[in-house]
Amino acid sequence: MPADPHAARDLLTFYLEAGVDAVIDDKPVDRFADETTAASLPRVSERRSASTTSTRHESPSVILPPPDTAAMQAREAARSAQSLDDLRGILSAFEGCALKATATQLVFADGNPQSRLMLVGEAPGRDEDLEGLPFVGRSGKLLDRMLAAIGLDRSAVYIANVVPWRPPGNRTPSPQETQVCLPFIQRQIELCDPDVLVCLGGPSAETLLGQKGITKIRGRWFDYDTGTRSIRVMPTFHPAFLLRSPLQKRFAWRDFLAIKKALAG
Repeated sequence: MPADPHAARDLLTFYLEAGVDAVIDDKPVDRFADETTAASLPRVSERRSASTTSTRHESPSVILPPPDTAAMQAREAARSAQSLDDLRGILSAFEGCALKATATQLVFADGNPQSRLMLVGEAPGRDEDLEGLPFVGRSGKLLDRMLAAIGLDRSAVYIANVVPWRPPGNRTPSPQETQVCLPFIQRQIELCDPDVLVCLGGPSAETLLGQKGITKIRGRWFDYDTGTRSIRVMPTFHPAFLLRSPLQKRFAWRDFLAIKKALAG
């Protein structure tokens, strides 16, 4: 660690932005040491085992089912949920997605489940993982301002994600992880039963609508079939993208005006 406190702070900031937010050992390892010295060092797993054996027993590893089996189990489990509370409990107990093992907690939803408007993002980030609520970081604050611009707040909408567990380092969920989680968000939409659904970002739109290219499809209305009814869907830019590309906010503003008009109709 650098002796200069400013350099140390900059280094920690770099680690966080790179997705390094967990310590896996209690001592640093010099990767530039010569091979003889490096060979004499115990492995991380050995050091960790030695430091924990005397204080606690290691929990047994969870063996994940193959992706196809996990997806089938997810469909069966999601169908059995008769309420959003049921679905939350089923998700909390579900062991078919590897993301659960690395996430701090389940990030199920926020807002009013009786709302006519439901917004769906891709997956939780670091702040969401810590608080257990979707869209609470910088992108969440921007989303709050976007909602306020059309006269809404979190008490008047319902917010969720396609994937309810944070991927390590905020990486993109794999196709297998998304497919395993898909039945749960589909059932969540069915139980919430909104009049208008908003896909925040390309991954959400691709997963729920099968449409690629958020720049081409944003601002257009689509239909989402729950099996019992059709819900109007508007894809728009994810707030995190708007933070990186503020010039695109004018297009998101048009989308939210269209959403406001649809809710008034």
